[in-house]
Amino acid sequence: MKISEEKQTNVAIVVGKISKLPIITHQIEGENFYDFEVEVERLSKAKDTIPVTISERSIDVNDFKLGDRVKLVGQYRSHNKNIEEKNKLILHFFAKEIEKTELQDKNDVRLTGFICKTPVFRTTPFNREICDVLLAVNRPNNHRSDYIPCILWGRNARFVSNLPIGSKIEVSGRIQSRQYTKKLENEEVEERTAYEVSCNMVALMEKGKEVLNDEKEII
Repeated sequence: MKISEEKQTNVAIVVGKISKLPIITHQIEGENFYDFEVEVERLSKAKDTIPVTISERSIDVNDFKLGDRVKLVGQYRSHNKNIEEKNKLILHFFAKEIEKTELQDKNDVRLTGFICKTPVFRTTPFNREICDVLLAVNRPNNHRSDYIPCILWGRNARFVSNLPIGSKIEVSGRIQSRQYTKKLENEEVEERTAYEVSCNMVALMEKGKEVLNDEKEII
């Protein structure tokens, strides 16, 4: 997916296979919503498992089974959930369209938003440069925003690390899931999954112009 002048601030397309069947999780004004998971293979052959939410108005769950290959079109969204008396940022793919497909795996997302926390730049033990950015993406015709963690690499990481809070940027990349170990207060450890957008392209939106920084990597 190439960065363009399209006005949409949050566009995501995923092609993969259903790895967890849809179940009803909540209802809003009488409309039921389902959650399920889709597994997508990267070019490196590693796999990302993406949580998906969809309205009953967009899917007939009887038409889909485990292992079906599907194409999803929608947005990458977030919401806060109170877990153990702490607010946790929950990320999910909000699907507006779903269809069966024979297309190859695809995982594309494009976001336009504002840097809302100071970027965190670091270097791995293998001297790989990484920068973590939290992006606030406004929903069109809605007074809400989605807060999306993004990760950038190499030259893109250095570029973004120098931007101040409030900078408007556009990023393009893929939805990434990764496992990590969380140490709990009782000294026990717990395996958890983190979600973020791994970006291969970034543009600074400055006074109607795009200042493009482009470094593509296979991750």
